[in-house]
Amino acid sequence: MDKNPLAATNHDHQLRGIYVSRKDEVGGEIVTTFEIRMKEPNREPSLHCGALHTIEHLAAAYLRNDIEWADRVLYWGPKGSLTGNCLLLRGDYESRDIIDLIKRTFLFIANYDGDISGAKASDCGNWTLHDLPMARYEARKFIKEVLDNIKEENLG
Repeated sequence: MDKNPLAATNHDHQLRGIYVSRKDEVGGEIVTTFEIRMKEPNREPSLHCGALHTIEHLAAAYLRNDIEWADRVLYWGPKGSLTGNCLLLRGDYESRDIIDLIKRTFLFIANYDGDISGAKASDCGNWTLHDLPMARYEARKFIKEVLDNIKEENLG
């Protein structure tokens, strides 16, 4: 049995979208890990580091304060491949269950105009690596091209 956590994901064919990458039992509860794939792996340029870093900060702040989901959000952070983000939720969910949450999160980023939460030297390990205009652009692109008309092939 292959214990590689990436083995279940075929990066050769994965599209942009929302995917369950794993489910784990932790303390008697299920934790669902999602890949929020904004770029097709190995087929299009990755996200710019500054944009992805800003998306990380804004999305994490939004999700941790969402009235419906805040108590289930365990983690939001960038994928090392720079193709999107990971979201860990307490509970047993499928991709379809979080479409509205992800759309609201990216609408928040697309329309955000202000100081980036946690983007100061005392709060962030690389506080100068932020790009709000590019984060807004990437959020709008993801909404328009994927989330607004999400199809089965963009869920998994």
